[in-house]
Amino acid sequence: MATAAESSYRVRVVDESHVGPPRGSVSPTTIPLTFLDMVWISIGPMQRIFFYEFPDISTPHFTQNIYPNLKHSLSLTLRHFFPFAANLTCPPPPNHPYISYKESDSVLVSVAESDYDFDHLTANQARDNNAFQQSLVPKLPTPSLLSEETHAVPTMAVQFTVFPNSGISIGIAFNHVAADGRRFNHFMKSWASMSVTHRLGDLPCHDKGLVEDPDGLASIYLNDWRNFLKNCSAPSSADSGNGVTPPAVVPQEKVRLTLVLGRAEIEKLKQLVVAATQTQSEPAAARISTNVVTCAFIWLLWMKIQESKEGTTDGHLDDDTLSHFIAPADCRGRLGLPFPPTYFGNCLAQISGSAKRIELMGSNGIVVAAKAIGRAICKLEKGPLTGAENSLSHFIEKLKMPSLLVTVAGSPKFRVYDTDFGWGKPKKSEVGHIGHGSFSLNECRDEEGGVEIGLVIGRQQLDFFNAIIEHARAEYSMIG
Repeated sequence: MATAAESSYRVRVVDESHVGPPRGSVSPTTIPLTFLDMVWISIGPMQRIFFYEFPDISTPHFTQNIYPNLKHSLSLTLRHFFPFAANLTCPPPPNHPYISYKESDSVLVSVAESDYDFDHLTANQARDNNAFQQSLVPKLPTPSLLSEETHAVPTMAVQFTVFPNSGISIGIAFNHVAADGRRFNHFMKSWASMSVTHRLGDLPCHDKGLVEDPDGLASIYLNDWRNFLKNCSAPSSADSGNGVTPPAVVPQEKVRLTLVLGRAEIEKLKQLVVAATQTQSEPAAARISTNVVTCAFIWLLWMKIQESKEGTTDGHLDDDTLSHFIAPADCRGRLGLPFPPTYFGNCLAQISGSAKRIELMGSNGIVVAAKAIGRAICKLEKGPLTGAENSLSHFIEKLKMPSLLVTVAGSPKFRVYDTDFGWGKPKKSEVGHIGHGSFSLNECRDEEGGVEIGLVIGRQQLDFFNAIIEHARAEYSMIG
């Protein structure tokens, strides 16, 4: 059950406004979606929250002295990152969705006040997940009808939440079709820089012509999603908009926690895996990185939770049942295309590893998991678009057995704790949209080389999960 402190908190909206690029600074623009964007057309909004300590903050002080500069700097930043102020326009089939910007387009920006315990919210122990997925991040505004069969969906919304005498948070929801995590973090750091120094760093490149699609992958992916949504039993909010944006699913009775693996713990995991693979000639042994062993570690934890009495299962699983791990990988520099580092949009391929249940649950499970992920990375490096015409349909098939699928959001490479609006680095940063079978990765705020892992589990699973963590750390000699 929720504690009294968690169930009684309030979040009250005190201001709403719209912020767009300075008038006349961006011409009306239509941006086609590449096949790299179309992969994400039916994925719910991405959510990221940054928490900043601000001991003497009050809501009047924020709205009168801080908020105006944040809105002004956001406007100046959106001049160069205008797809975040635009709309995803969804015409009827067989037409493709596209991003459109016109002069009046803007980002909905709100200010709220909360009496939630800021220190509790930014700690690592279990916290009410609803706060992160419902209260501290905004919902994207309701789609607008452009015609009887065409609607437009805003691509971003921002919410500032003031915790009097404690701190503030910045919650952002954005449509993954507009940009991937790397470019979103580019936007956030640019906004922070503009807020503090009134200057931007590297500007984004919006040239979608860099992405060629001779095999018609964009049409294949769009049809894959439309066919999937037609077969969904749950009604979709996109039914009136041609089946391209499914409803967000908010887990109930869930808690969020942060597991921190320090640098020394990660090194012990690396040594364990390397020692078990050093006599093997397969190239996966050379891909034992911090991300690989961290993801392997969490993959095993999820498997154990699924098979516990406290966890959830889809019934009996035999030894040969395959468990799947999927993570996005940045492909700038990997596609053989002249992508500049600042290319704005999506440029991700899929790292997809699988292993048999009996192997993962055995005494050598972490080695099996690490090798499976390592092999997937090797395959990606040989050709990130190999078999691309079937990659989305294969992913959709795996969605039908969620207890056998583990996914990851975020990356330590994003350096989210470098996002400084002049108040110092964030006290905490969270990925809001994680849930069943998914986890997030950040760099560790307080230790270089460490990793923060964000997880959401059922409240009734918490004791069992803590026992698994303690046992795993002892099993892999991560303690002491």
